[in-house]
Amino acid sequence: MKKLPILVTIIVGAAVATMIGLGVWQLQRAEWKNDLLATYEAAADQPAIAYPIVPVEEGAPYFRKSSVNCLEVVGWRSVSGRSVRGESGWAHIAQCRTAGAEGPGAQVVVGWSKRPDNPNWNGGSVEGVIAPDSQNILRLIASTPVAGLDKNQEPSTDDVPNNHMAYAVQWFLFAGIALAIFIIALRGRFRNSED
Repeated sequence: MKKLPILVTIIVGAAVATMIGLGVWQLQRAEWKNDLLATYEAAADQPAIAYPIVPVEEGAPYFRKSSVNCLEVVGWRSVSGRSVRGESGWAHIAQCRTAGAEGPGAQVVVGWSKRPDNPNWNGGSVEGVIAPDSQNILRLIASTPVAGLDKNQEPSTDDVPNNHMAYAVQWFLFAGIALAIFIIALRGRFRNSED
């Protein structure tokens, strides 16, 4: 009777089970992400909310209309961005003081231009849409740009990565490939032991 190599079988079995588990987890993440994106898409039709005093990632009100009073611009950063017409250039983000000297502040995209030079704007009331921000959790994208800038492209749920289904397929393929390689190796081993 041919014997299975116990240790190798256990290792391969554990690896295949782990990959299948990761695939199932990615399917669950895909369902969660689809629900989240549906919430974001519905946010555009909801009434405006107050800009969050302390931004938190969990339950961030992305894609909601809001406004903020930029009491003073304390810094600028320019990041690659697109105009409302789809042109590549720079989105100008004002780092605003919003409440006293110690206030948490707000990040406000005040407009778009072809050059990274800071605009001449010292603050004021801004209305817009809350969007994700890689450095500060969220930012407000102004509906009306400040003088000298063009309107920045509106935030879109199309820009939110949603590749969990592809990752699930990838993990299931890895599991199938690992199992196929194991079976082929076993057949070769059994054939060699018969010779």
